[in-house]
Amino acid sequence: MSHVKKTREGIRIRLEPEEAALLRALMEQLLALLGEAPGGDDELASLGIAENAATPDDPVLARLFPDAYRDDGEAAGEFRRYTEMGLRDGKREAAGMVLDALGAEGGKIVLDDKQAQGWLRALNDVRLALGTRLDITEDWYEEAEHMDPRDSRTPMFAAYDWLTMLQESLVRVLW
Repeated sequence: MSHVKKTREGIRIRLEPEEAALLRALMEQLLALLGEAPGGDDELASLGIAENAATPDDPVLARLFPDAYRDDGEAAGEFRRYTEMGLRDGKREAAGMVLDALGAEGGKIVLDDKQAQGWLRALNDVRLALGTRLDITEDWYEEAEHMDPRDSRTPMFAAYDWLTMLQESLVRVLW
């Protein structure tokens, strides 16, 4: 089981090899979901402006990038046009921080405060994505408690629970 502790060197996270492999796979999936950054030949994109920004059809992306103005589609579109690329870049950067820090076999990871903040953002994004796919509600613990172990969603509920514990442990040592 993962262990998080504040030390003189920084925030130390100890992960079992299976935990590191799971976290790596989830971060890679998050990066695939976020997509590649636009090419450098797009002038507006080079300024962080999306030419055709729209509310995503994918419920996970819509959760990660919600409309800023629910009652005003035009204002929401303009806001998205000027902010979504930067938000996507930030999410890619945070997921990259996690991937960069993960060793092939798990083990001990030491993060500085900036890296720990990046880990928190990336863990939150993955939890939002999983929670959306699993339709997590406030009563999800009760649902998971009564779930048949053969249910295909069981491993994802377990991953969500583990990510929640890892994120909470990281928050506790930072504050």
